[in-house]
Amino acid sequence: MNGHDRSATPAALTPDHHADVSGGWLRASVFGAMDGLVTNISLIAGVGGGGVSRHTIVLTGVAGLIAGAISMGLGEYTSVRTQNEQVAHEIAKERQELERHPAEEAEELAAAWIRRGLPEQLAREVAETVGRNLDEAVRVHAQEEMGVDPTEVPNPWLAAVSSFVCFSIGAMFPLITFLLGFSQLWLGLAVGGVGLFAAGALFARFTARSWLLNGLRQLLLGALAAAATYLVGTLIGVATS
Repeated sequence: MNGHDRSATPAALTPDHHADVSGGWLRASVFGAMDGLVTNISLIAGVGGGGVSRHTIVLTGVAGLIAGAISMGLGEYTSVRTQNEQVAHEIAKERQELERHPAEEAEELAAAWIRRGLPEQLAREVAETVGRNLDEAVRVHAQEEMGVDPTEVPNPWLAAVSSFVCFSIGAMFPLITFLLGFSQLWLGLAVGGVGLFAAGALFARFTARSWLLNGLRQLLLGALAAAATYLVGTLIGVATS
């Protein structure tokens, strides 16, 4: 049985048996949350290591949250939109080639399938059939030649909002204790560490990775960044005291 349930319905017969990987929100969310956590944990560790007051830590952390969230949102929107515009430009070139040289384009597509092991005659017949529908030909050629589907490009607004919101949430974690009136640096960093572990564990559910290992990996990476900035903050604080 190899651990599989043979009585289960085949995935091919189940609608939407794959997750949506084209929307652009997951990468932006993961990047935003992790960047928010690591950035503000490191920022707070650095200024806290320099011996500043709770008020200064809060001010620094809030400023880092706002600036980082806006920067992440704008960056995601610009990068995704630029990528989409590049894809659109290449698709337009491909459409033009299909309109001008349909036979040569069909031969190019058939050659690609033949290299993959499809019988020569069948590959040419399928390529010629696809070429009779210009829109479908454009889509198939784009997938074969560029590895993209022009009907499934990421949404720049979705990526921007996902990044902005998740960065803000992540950056808030190490600030929570200071906003509640506590002044201990270790407590704020500990809460930030909990956020790192939780985010890593949560995002692991979208993959086959262990939630425990993923959470610990993010915690370790964040701890290394915080240790580095804490050391710098301590050294600068001592030097200027």
